[in-house]
Amino acid sequence: MKPKMNLSRRKTLAILGGGMIVAATAASAYAMTRLPEAALAPWHKAGNYDDPRMRALSYAILAPNPHNRQPWLVDLSVPDQVTLYVDTERLLPHTDPFNRQIVIGLGCFLEVMRLAALEDGLGVTFDLFPEGENADRVDGRPVAVAHFAPTDEARDPLFAQVLLRRTLKDPFDMARTVPAEAIAGIEAAVIHGSAAASVNDERQVAALRALSHQALVIEVETPVTYKESVDLFRIGRAEINANPDGIDFSGPLFETLALTGLMTRESALDMNSTVFRQGMDAVLANCDTAMAHIWLVTTGNTRADQIMAGRDWVRLNLAATGLGVGVQPLSQALQEYPEMAVLYADVHERLAGPGQTVQMFARLGYAATPLPAPRWPLENKIINA
Repeated sequence: MKPKMNLSRRKTLAILGGGMIVAATAASAYAMTRLPEAALAPWHKAGNYDDPRMRALSYAILAPNPHNRQPWLVDLSVPDQVTLYVDTERLLPHTDPFNRQIVIGLGCFLEVMRLAALEDGLGVTFDLFPEGENADRVDGRPVAVAHFAPTDEARDPLFAQVLLRRTLKDPFDMARTVPAEAIAGIEAAVIHGSAAASVNDERQVAALRALSHQALVIEVETPVTYKESVDLFRIGRAEINANPDGIDFSGPLFETLALTGLMTRESALDMNSTVFRQGMDAVLANCDTAMAHIWLVTTGNTRADQIMAGRDWVRLNLAATGLGVGVQPLSQALQEYPEMAVLYADVHERLAGPGQTVQMFARLGYAATPLPAPRWPLENKIINA
């Protein structure tokens, strides 16, 4: 849900081209060619379970979520039922102080689980927050009880995109506009009660690019919010396999930077370092190459509204995938910490009506398809089988 700070190949080559890195040894060259295979294994294992609930959950864990924290825990102790909890050790207290984005991610999880269950002829109904909710902080009470039962409901064609969905983190092709008919198709996937809206007019897109750019600068220049992201950096294959969550930096170029010690969490925090400057340029380039914007608004901001927004958000994401359109959330201006207050008010004045909440905001465009994001195995997310 928030943009990953992955340097594009072009930007990383700028670092490498400065003469700072000497030839790697044969051993390190071998390491640089390897992907974090263990962290990507859940994408290949999806659907390969006997229990239909486990099959559905094996797809649900691939849902988008903020900072890739994967904040879900599930209880399977009751037959034909899944009880979803939030993992309170995986929150983002500085950038998401009221856990709104975390709950949206849980809504994405529930919707993908529902789509997957339909493939087995099972309908899923939800009792949301059956023991109550806390508007200020999520806690240990259940988020949802999901009931599985046979259904005649038709399969949803969006399910075909679950394994193909990605968050595109590189600059978009500025020679390719996003057609209005494609955006209309994306918006049509929103069915659970959120309101989707968009712009692809050049002047309006430029204004929202500027707002997104400014919001990202504020997040990085606010020490606690930036450090929250840097603490979740996973640099290179070994770190990603050991902790397949957070903000991953994988591939040969990042392996080189990690092996030579040029890219570390310490250097990323040093605003005078080359790693910081190049990384900041790359992330800002994402905002600055938006070719259209799309957002979701709800009339309220209850936990149920946030779940609804998450369910609609992942549907929007899957529809975009099917149409070949890239999506990257730009959540900074929607965050509720004091330093962002002016831009938070600004984005709501522009995009929402009185009393409404902008739950998700993203850029649209075209770029090469990246690798899937790392995931913890499903088994790590089950608290009672």
